[in-house]
Amino acid sequence: MSIHHESGGAGSLGFDFPTEIVVEGDVRVLVPKLEAYKTKAWEYAPSKAPVFYNPAMEMNRDIAVLALQAYGRKVPHGLVVSEPLAGCGVRGVRFAVEVDNVEKVAMNDINPLAVKMIEYNIRLNKVEGKASAENKDANLFLSQYAAPRVRFDYIDVDPFGSPVPYLDSAVRALRNGGLIALTATDMAPLCGVHPNASLRKYGGKPLRTEYCHEIAVRLLIGSLVFAAAKHEMGVKPALAYAVNHYCRLYAFIRHGARRADESIRRMGYILHCFNCLHRETHMGMVPRLEWKCPNCGSVMEAAGPLWLGELSDEGFCESTVREAERRELKESKRIMRLLSLIKGESGGPATYYTIDKICDKHNLRIPPLKSVITKIREKGFKAVPTHFNSRGVRTDAPSRVVKEAVEESL
Repeated sequence: MSIHHESGGAGSLGFDFPTEIVVEGDVRVLVPKLEAYKTKAWEYAPSKAPVFYNPAMEMNRDIAVLALQAYGRKVPHGLVVSEPLAGCGVRGVRFAVEVDNVEKVAMNDINPLAVKMIEYNIRLNKVEGKASAENKDANLFLSQYAAPRVRFDYIDVDPFGSPVPYLDSAVRALRNGGLIALTATDMAPLCGVHPNASLRKYGGKPLRTEYCHEIAVRLLIGSLVFAAAKHEMGVKPALAYAVNHYCRLYAFIRHGARRADESIRRMGYILHCFNCLHRETHMGMVPRLEWKCPNCGSVMEAAGPLWLGELSDEGFCESTVREAERRELKESKRIMRLLSLIKGESGGPATYYTIDKICDKHNLRIPPLKSVITKIREKGFKAVPTHFNSRGVRTDAPSRVVKEAVEESL
């Protein structure tokens, strides 16, 4: 993102607060001048501005453009896209400008100042024929499009916090086979810092383990599975990841009670032994009251119910990588690295081991990750790095084998 101070003072362009023009992707958009709302170094300026805009989420928006383009190449008609929590409209305007076969982008925000800014950005980028803005509650906005012939092909729910309050309305407003994108920034509940909040919002219990970010993604998918199942719809994750301070999910929604049942069958629990780091998964909604670790005999703790199926679809990841190769984005190298790691670990088992945790547990020096992965593979198991943690390895090897591989790599 680059900044051009083409506007600035209060009252400029009809806004009574400081603004500036920024360039992101192929668009120029008017946004609040965030520096004007930052009085202390540690303050989070986006939440203080009159209209929400977060420059730190540029990579999130870059990948959204790539994913929507990858999806659009397989859809035989023009895409009808929705952003119910649009803020200043940068994401929706980028969809209208940068994605080839987008026919319509319907943006919405409950903040009238945001709608005014979206309308300005639509005109600035000359997409009046494609993009529109409404000023409604997000759920009310989505409910207008729940009838079969007016549903969207793609809905991007990108709130400040949890997307859960919008899931019910979103799945009803998505056509059969449509793609939904969700962002969750409330990582403290999802990672086990506030487990009761996770139970209330996502319907599942987290655990504060070294792979808590993967549990967070699986809880997010699980909440979508249950929301869709109420309407006899199934969920197929296309791309899921956790970076920085948020989780992101792209998933196909497919209509039919059978699809819903198939999704629910992929729900279950992750069991974790905090003593020896053994972990295992169990499909099903009704677990035993107590589980004992087969490795050391300790009582294991459970996370769930949560999604135990695949986090990403390898084919969709490959399509998204191809779209990234066709474009020049500010974060291109980082995006390619992230997508390559996600693709590499798709189809792998649930959870991963972090080398640091094993070494800390057994008072060992930390060996190179590549060496540990090689040793695990030499023992006949699968092992790949994970995007969730730069010191993590996703493997079907038991904890004792991972420990042996670490020791042999020193």
